[in-house]
Amino acid sequence: MSFETSVFVNCPFDDDYLPLLRPLLFSVTDLGFTPRIALEQLNSGRPRIEKIIGLIQNSKFGIHDLSRLKAEREGEFYRLNMPFELGLDVGCQTFGGAAFAGKRCLILEAERYRYQAALSDLSNSDIAVHGNQPTEVLTQVRNWLAAEAGLRSPGPARIWSRFIDFMSDNYASLKERGFSDRDIEQLPVPELLACIEEWCHAHPP
Repeated sequence: MSFETSVFVNCPFDDDYLPLLRPLLFSVTDLGFTPRIALEQLNSGRPRIEKIIGLIQNSKFGIHDLSRLKAEREGEFYRLNMPFELGLDVGCQTFGGAAFAGKRCLILEAERYRYQAALSDLSNSDIAVHGNQPTEVLTQVRNWLAAEAGLRSPGPARIWSRFIDFMSDNYASLKERGFSDRDIEQLPVPELLACIEEWCHAHPP
């Protein structure tokens, strides 16, 4: 996979984030890039941190969603995986030499300025806010990639329409293959990525 077109995706993997993850992965793929995510390989024999470092080193672009920083219940710990992986990506760009100097990062949050309570070092950084809205995630990712890669790409509304078509077509295809509604809702990320790539290849913009 090409370094120039690989996009490392650092985000939550809980069920509540799935409505945001699907359009995020679709928009990256539909723009001609390859999303790289820790769950793309379900290899329990390889330490997760090794996989993440490899993905970061092999991706020019990085998308980091910090919207799950805040604990939701009393006694619950903060979610530190996302800021940790953001730090690895920034460190790779900063200290990795000329080969990594061109790396670019997009930081996503649900609410503007909330991240400053947990990561004050990011103050005055450009943070894209999605408000936990799938359409806004897609818009922010599309606009950032188009700007950073110098693309003349379709607008967010067009890509969202294509995403809806993909979801409908993919549902019908999986049902024909014997998937239940629950199976489709919990489709493993590697299979989801394969379905997105196949659909985008068959339906060019």
